[in-house]
Amino acid sequence: MVRAAPDRPRRLVYLGTPDVAVPPLRALRAAGFEIPLVVTRADKKRGRGGHLTPSPVKAAALDLGLATTTKVDDALDVDADLGVVVAFGRIIKPHVLDALAMVNLHFSLLPRWRGAAPVERAILAGDAVTGVCLMEVADGLDEGGTYRCESTPIGPDDTLDELRGRLVDIGSNLLVDALQHGLGEPSPQEGEVTYADKIDKAEHQIDWSAPATSVHATVRIGDAWTTVRGKRLKVQRTALGDRHDLDPGQVDGTAVGTGDGAVELVEVQPEGKPRRAAVDWANGAQLGPDDRLGR
Repeated sequence: MVRAAPDRPRRLVYLGTPDVAVPPLRALRAAGFEIPLVVTRADKKRGRGGHLTPSPVKAAALDLGLATTTKVDDALDVDADLGVVVAFGRIIKPHVLDALAMVNLHFSLLPRWRGAAPVERAILAGDAVTGVCLMEVADGLDEGGTYRCESTPIGPDDTLDELRGRLVDIGSNLLVDALQHGLGEPSPQEGEVTYADKIDKAEHQIDWSAPATSVHATVRIGDAWTTVRGKRLKVQRTALGDRHDLDPGQVDGTAVGTGDGAVELVEVQPEGKPRRAAVDWANGAQLGPDDRLGR
């Protein structure tokens, strides 16, 4: 049985890995919580030299003078009141949850978008609002009750980095406030359950026959690409256009036709070249009326 969280814990084990998990760690430390251990992934080899590089959370923990480990079971040996999980990326086994209560900062309004890529899925689905929930860690995937949730609107041009950054700020404040003033009892999740599967590489390729809002959303989550004259073109930023006279993939200046309108290219990166303003790329590319992006 999953152990119940104490109302106002003071000694925390922190479990996290990527950049988004760094601000909550720093916020907890700044608020005076004791963090005897940080659990994160093992160092990875990066670059041509194969140098070992720590995860962003490990680097932050070392900067804060905190002990780190890659073994979740080590959390059971430090006399902590609570485990705090933020984008950890690994399954926490039942025997650990039986011994140490844990809460998770999840970047969606549960039960919508349980799983690995909630912010990306919210953008791709055209959601008008998302948020952050502080929830109990249970055996099932993001099925635990929620202690607190806070919402934020999704702007029509919000990129993944912009939206996620806002959610991290909201979540960091929510986490600290809840632990300082009392978690209370978790409430069961209510509403339709949806799952945020990890984004597949193929989903970053732009389908110009899709609606303009879908094309724009693909660009907003990052790493979007298409082809032009057989070469890859990364599309870094777009804006929704108001033209309806272009075929899907047809280009006129920086306007590109889609399945129901057009988008305006704002920034692009041609293959083997640096990122640049789309208007400069278009002037140099000199595409004709028969050229199509996606070919």
